[in-house]
Formats: sequence, structure tokens, C-alpha cells
Amino acid sequence: MIRAVFLAAATLVALTPLAHAQGFETPARAAYVLDHTTGTELLAKNADEALPPASMSKLMTLYMAFEAIASGRLSADQRLPVSEHAASYGGSSMFLDTTDRVRVEDLLRGVVVLSGNDASAVLAEALSPDGTEAGFARLMTERAREMGMMNSTFANSNGWPDPRQRMSMRDLGILASHLISDFPTFYPMFAEQEFEFDGRVPSNSQNRNPILGLGIGADGLKTGHTSEAGYGLVGSAKQGERRVIFVITGLDSTESRRVEAERIVNWSFRQFAQRDIGAAGTRISEAEVWMGERNRVGLTLAEDVSVLLPVMSGDDLAAEVVYQGPVEAPIEKGQALAELVIAREGMPATRVPLVAETGVARGGFVPRVKVAASVLFDRFGPEGLTLPGLDPLAEDPAPETDATPEAEPATPATEDET
Repeated sequence: MIRAVFLAAATLVALTPLAHAQGFETPARAAYVLDHTTGTELLAKNADEALPPASMSKLMTLYMAFEAIASGRLSADQRLPVSEHAASYGGSSMFLDTTDRVRVEDLLRGVVVLSGNDASAVLAEALSPDGTEAGFARLMTERAREMGMMNSTFANSNGWPDPRQRMSMRDLGILASHLISDFPTFYPMFAEQEFEFDGRVPSNSQNRNPILGLGIGADGLKTGHTSEAGYGLVGSAKQGERRVIFVITGLDSTESRRVEAERIVNWSFRQFAQRDIGAAGTRISEAEVWMGERNRVGLTLAEDVSVLLPVMSGDDLAAEVVYQGPVEAPIEKGQALAELVIAREGMPATRVPLVAETGVARGGFVPRVKVAASVLFDRFGPEGLTLPGLDPLAEDPAPETDATPEAEPATPATEDET
């Protein structure tokens, strides 16, 4: 393993849990905070514990509905029937009945703004492989695994209390990140504060997200509450070019949820600052090449790189280039060869891919022989070299000569000799 130190520090600093390093404490039973812009984890408290997600699990139903619309399996104007099962749900509701045929777009808003349990079930039955909500829940679990959400299992589409309905806060953060990145045309729906469906339930027309409209950049995503789960929120806020995603659960009231959500947003933006490291294509270092027409290749950033720093920590960074080498030729331009590992005290390391600046062809006969000779020289010393005329440290091998030397020409005769 070759390690080349880069940037300002001589060694990588030891990393400590960020929540403790930055002194932020939350009364939430579990919490997760992610800087979406740089991919930096800012806070993780019981983040991988599988807990009852309540209505926050509706985000998975919404994601799969958005996928169905994007693929053409469902259209926003399509009207869906309401089954007796869907209409039987209590709690947060659009108050649908079996005589309704509801536009998909209205159902989506019914889930996002009104947190409608019945609306979730209608969408689930329409997308289920067997036409049942339970069948859709199995599909939700499979899709969650494909997305890397390994601590999520679903028994229904809406978070109705069930011992099999579980999600971790990290999984909910992953899901929120996908919703924002994968469906930018649908995401603005999460910022809508009111939806009066058919005018039938004026008392249930307001978005329950408590930090929308506070002027802190909040624009999504979903609240949740049951007696078992407590009060929770998957939220996101954007200020300038930065976006933060956070998940909290297990709070004891709507007021404590509001206060804690606002605290987290303010802390995330005030206590951390973004610093640009370099643009895509910036040369960072070099890697040694084995059996190539050249013995080194430049390493460049594969993408624009920014890191997040605690505002009180200064600009000290520790970083190193790490790769397995020397790298055997041939090498293609843009081929991933290494990583730039950037560390900041008290924060998780950032790992950035580095790629080949140019292509390197496999060397011809002479370069390969020189490499082999160099290996023998390093391993055995001069005694290991048995190829005559070959100096592994020379630019080129000695020229070849014939085995039998040419005869010397005869001396020409003079006029006096006979």
C-alpha cells in the first residue's frame, strides 16, 4: 500500500463522534443529520436502531409512487378507486369513501400535506403486485434494501402501528436524500402548507411540518406521530448553496418537535462552513506505473470537491492520497486509481475518487525488460542480473553485439613488395 501525504498536515487526526466533538445534545430518542451538499454526517444518535417510524414511513410510499409516474406505470391525472380497506383507516385522513375515484396528484398531496392514511393505501393497492396493501408493503421492503436501507421493514404503506413496521433514522435520511435528488419536479410539493381536497374537511387542510414558513429555508418533508413512536420529523432546509437533511423521533409533544427541529437547522448552518478543495480535473498527485510506457501517471479529482468544517476549528485539514500500487498498465484516461482521504478533527473522513489524468499504454519489449531487471536488482543485487549488457538503472540497454568478432582487414601491399 502506497500512501502519499497531501495538503497541510503530516498525519491523519484521530476521529471522534461528531455529536460529542461539537457539543450538540438532543432530547430526541434517535436523530440523524446529514449535510446533503457535501455528504457529511453531522449528527448520529441511535441512528441505526430500527424504530417505529409512524407516518414518516409514508415517504417510502411516495418514493415508489414517484417512480411509477416517472416510468409511465402511473399518471398524475389517472383516477384511482377507493377500496373498503383503504376507506377504513382512521387517524390522519382525506376522509375518502368507496364512491370516490381520486386523481393520483390529489392522492399525492393528500399524503404529503394531509398525511392521509387512506390516500397511502389507495396508492399502495394500485401499485401492489397482488392488489393488496400487504403485497405493496413487501415490495416496499425489497425496494428499500435495493436503496441501501438495511434497517427498514414494512407491514403497511402509511406507518399504522404494527410491530413489523420499522425504520432507522439513517434509513429515513437516505430516503429523504433520494427524494430530493431523484425527483426534483415533485419535491416542491413538500413545501406546500395547505391542501383543501374537495373542501370536505376544512379542519384537516394544513401541513403538519412545524418549521415551514419560519424563514430558515425549511421546505420538507414529513412528520410522524403515534403513542409508541412519539413525535418525529424528517425535515430538510436549504440556505444559500447548502442543504441539510435531518431526522428526529421520540419527542414528547408537537412543541418539543418544533423547537428541536429549528434548533437542529440553526446549529447545522451556523456551526459549519463549506470550503472548496478543488474542481474536477485538478491534479492532486501521481501514481507509480508498472510495465507501462511511462513510470508515473497524474491523479486528478473526478468531481468538484467541497468539505464542511466546524467554524471554530480553523482551516486545518489532514489528507492523503491512497492507492494500491504500482498500478499495472495499460491505464485508461479517467480510470479510477486512488482516493483522496480528507480528515478534519472531530468529523468523519471524506473520501474522494481520483482518476488517471492521461492514458498509459503497456510498454514494449525494452521497457518490460528494464522493469524486470530492476525487480531482480532490488531483490538480489547485481548478482541477480544475468542478462549481459543490461544495466537496470540505465536509460536504454546496451546495444547487442555479434558473438564472433569481425576479422581485421589485411594491410595493403606497397609497390616495393612482390
